[in-house]
Order: sequence, then structure tokens, then C-alpha cells
Amino acid sequence: MYSHRFKVDIHITRHASERMATRNITESELLELIEQGSLKYKDPTRFWIARHFKNRQDNLLSIAAVLEDKVVVKTVMHHFEWEDK
Repeated sequence: MYSHRFKVDIHITRHASERMATRNITESELLELIEQGSLKYKDPTRFWIARHFKNRQDNLLSIAAVLEDKVVVKTVMHHFEWEDK
């Protein structure tokens, strides 16, 4: 899988893959989330991306990821809420 947004490959960790299966999140939904979701950085390499999907009842979907030489998806969440700072 490749991200045009970040111009690098996407690596899904085993943990994230297990969460995707548990939460019935497809690879196409994950890619749409990465490419079109709202982005919030924790620091220069760690970030969250969240997106609402009209056909799902468990929104927002979100990922926690790291940007290095690829996007590493660490986990996939549902019923996500942005934290206020």
C-alpha cells in the first residue's frame, strides 16, 4: 500500500491489522483515512489521522502512526474523539 499524501509506502503493524479485523475496517477504508483524514501531529514524526465515514456507525475512525521512511500504522481506533489541549 502506498500513500500519495506522504509519498511513502504504508506499513500496517500486526496490532493495527488485528484492530482492523476486530473493528471491520477494510484496507480501502484505511487508505481513504490516511489520504483524506484530518491530521494532527504529536511531534515531528508521530501523528493521528481521523475521518468520518457515512456508512459506519462507529465514527470517527482514526489511526495513530509514525512517519519515517514509510508511514507505520501503529493502531486503528473507532469511536475516536480529538483531545482538546
